[in-house]
Amino acid sequence: MSTQRTVHSELDPLLKELCMPAMRSTYREVSATAQKESSTYEEYLLHLAQNECASRHSHRVEQLTRESRLPLEKTMLNFERQRLSRSVNAQISTLLDGSFVDRRENVLLFGTPGSGKSHLLCALGQELIQQRRRVLFTRCSLLVQELLSAKQSLRLVKMLKHLSRVEVLIIDDIGYVQHNRDEMEVLFTLLAERYERGSVMLTSNVPFGQWDTIFKDPMMAAAAVDRLVHHSIIIEMNLPSYRLDHVKTSMHKNTGTEELENKSKTSVH
Repeated sequence: MSTQRTVHSELDPLLKELCMPAMRSTYREVSATAQKESSTYEEYLLHLAQNECASRHSHRVEQLTRESRLPLEKTMLNFERQRLSRSVNAQISTLLDGSFVDRRENVLLFGTPGSGKSHLLCALGQELIQQRRRVLFTRCSLLVQELLSAKQSLRLVKMLKHLSRVEVLIIDDIGYVQHNRDEMEVLFTLLAERYERGSVMLTSNVPFGQWDTIFKDPMMAAAAVDRLVHHSIIIEMNLPSYRLDHVKTSMHKNTGTEELENKSKTSVH
């Protein structure tokens, strides 16, 4: 027993120095199980290594999730894929493996308000985080304000460098809010900086042909579109609003309930 205590007293600080907290907290329990099951030394070591890797993966995913600013309620589990066409579902299945990030490709979602564009990109972002990829979600209106503020305080280069470390930048609702020329110039600078260096995922209800109204300049709009489209996956989601569908369904249920109650009252009278 004293020998075992000596081993523990020496092993604990070593595992702490090696930054293996999961192994440090579980090796006694795993050792007892290994003895009962007559596991080999290699099997015991494998179990410890698996625990350590699982713990590191979990902590890394938690950290990336916090940093991503993603709305966590928008997941792939509660996204209504049955509303989409077969071809769009096939595109989504292809995107889920994350290989487009390695190829620095962009994902561009266009469609009517309420079609589920934002939900889909947020859900994809969470799936990419599970692969331990660095993701950042931002609404376009907030992003341009942050970029312009950085430019005015001579911090734009520093901010662009910080954003370059993000593997996938999700920009929601380009064109939903009108911005002035200065704001769109800094957005163009960001898009040009990320060209072939990192993936951009964006949503918009404004087709490319009308982007000169967003960037306030036909040449700048054409240059932005050219960079985004060059390596991209474009998804069209021109669907009825799922919000309106839910409202109609709710109203239909309420109407049906009221009719049943009225019939019940009539039969009683």
